[in-house]
Amino acid sequence: MAGEWFEPVRAYCERTDPGFWAEPLNAATNAAFLIAAALAGWRAVHGFGSGHAARAPVFDPAALALSLLAACVGVGSFLFHTVALRWSMLADVIPIALFIYAYFLLAMRRFLGLGVAQATTATLCFAGASFALEPTLSLIAERDLGTATNGSIDYVPALLALIGVGGALLASARGTARREAGRRILAVAALFLVSLAFRTADRAACPGLPTGTHFLWHLLNACVLYALILAALHVRAAGPSAK
Repeated sequence: MAGEWFEPVRAYCERTDPGFWAEPLNAATNAAFLIAAALAGWRAVHGFGSGHAARAPVFDPAALALSLLAACVGVGSFLFHTVALRWSMLADVIPIALFIYAYFLLAMRRFLGLGVAQATTATLCFAGASFALEPTLSLIAERDLGTATNGSIDYVPALLALIGVGGALLASARGTARREAGRRILAVAALFLVSLAFRTADRAACPGLPTGTHFLWHLLNACVLYALILAALHVRAAGPSAK
C-alpha cells in the first residue's frame, strides 16, 4: 500500500515521460503564484500607501495568511508537476483547498458581516457540499464527471461561491464599499471561469497543442488569488463607516 504513494502520475498533456522536467511550462508557471503571493503579502503588510486607502490599518494578518497560502499553492503545484508521484498530488491539492475554505470564511466575516459561529458553520457546510458535489453529479449523470472534466468539476463549488458572494455584495444596500467588492468578486469569478476552461481543455488540446493548456490555468489562477486578496484588503481599507 505504501508503494502506491510513489506511483508515477501523468495527469496533463505536457507530460510524456516520468522525468523531473517533463512538464517545463506547467512547472515554470507556478512562479506566477509566488509573484502573486509576494505582491499580495507586501500589500497586506504595508497597505496601499497614499490615496483613498491611506487611512486603512497597515497590517492585515488575514490577508497575509492568504498570501502565504497562495505561495504554498505554487510550491505544491511545482512539486506535482515535477515529481509527479501520488504523494505530490496532496502537496498540490491541500494548499488549494485550504485557500478556498480560508477565503470563504474570511468572506463570510469581512464581506457579509457574519459572526464567528455563523461564518464557521457556513464554511463547514460549504466544505461538505464541495466534497459531495462531484459524487452526487456523477451518480445522477451515471458517468465519472471527475474524469470527464479532467478534475475541474472539483472547482465548481468555488466558482459558485464567488458568484454567490459577489452577487450578494452587489445587491447590498449597506454601502459603496460592499458593492465595489461585489463587482470585484464577480470579475474574479469570470476570470476563474476562463481559467477553469483552460484546465478542462488540457487533454483535449493534446493533438494540436503538445504543451496543453494547463499552464494557462496557473497564470490566470495566480491573478485570481491576487485579485481575491486585494478585494479583501480594499474592503478593510474602506473602514466600517464605508461598508
